[in-house]
Amino acid sequence: MVEQSLRKGKVVGSIPTSGSKDIRKKITMKDHRQITKAVIAVAGNATRFLPATKNQPKQMLPIIDKPIVQYCVEEAVNSGITDIILVTQAGQHSMEDYFDNNVALESILEKSGKTEYLEMVRKIPQMANFIYVRQRSHLPYGNASPLLAVKNLIDDNESFVFMFGDDLTLAKTPVTKQLIDVFLREKPASLLAVQEVADSEVHKYGTVRYKKNAGYKYEIEEILEKAPLGKNPSNMAQFGRFVFSYKMIEETEKLQTGLGGELWITDMNNNLAQRGEKVIAQPIDGSG
Repeated sequence: MVEQSLRKGKVVGSIPTSGSKDIRKKITMKDHRQITKAVIAVAGNATRFLPATKNQPKQMLPIIDKPIVQYCVEEAVNSGITDIILVTQAGQHSMEDYFDNNVALESILEKSGKTEYLEMVRKIPQMANFIYVRQRSHLPYGNASPLLAVKNLIDDNESFVFMFGDDLTLAKTPVTKQLIDVFLREKPASLLAVQEVADSEVHKYGTVRYKKNAGYKYEIEEILEKAPLGKNPSNMAQFGRFVFSYKMIEETEKLQTGLGGELWITDMNNNLAQRGEKVIAQPIDGSG
């Protein structure tokens, strides 16, 4: 069973993992021409940030006056997303509580006349419909594993946004909105955000090789992970913003673990590209 908490409506239930695809087809015949769901990957131990992350997720560390993950949520909501699916792990209740109402705090603020703060905290759980899914330990590790955790929450004909919950972006038009616009126009199997990085940085990222004479100029041939300078196909590096068709869910289900025994999004994109599917690496207007 994959547990979920539908916090906006205070509903706690479960979704069956076997036979659920047939059930979903019967109950949900939605029009998915618009992209309304965003999956935000927030599981992980963040050992590089210890001791700050000893008792709280890295994504809850503040940037000025808001936790990192709230910036991701706001970017998604400002791009037309209505359902936020947070893929969490054990010990991350603080994140679930953050996007819920705090009745006691609201009562204190109301009684003390601090209406500005009251309005601020009340708006947080109203930003979107928040759904929480645990990434269980039996799943293989890797940045593609959250897709296995949410597969029963995505319809067969539905495309969705996928975000790394610790990647922040800065752009006049939200990066997610830029990607959604291209995805709906070009209809690829997968679309990833890229930006140009300096030669001294290429070894830290997956860099893309673009196809020659492709129908869309940013269609890729392959991605090379952390290639050293001189072997990198370009300086266009991917980061944690994607729009996926359901084909990526299907690819995750049959993908073999790769480097380090992990499931990698790069491997999935390369497999699709090698089979002739359209995979786009879209340069973004802004920074990530």
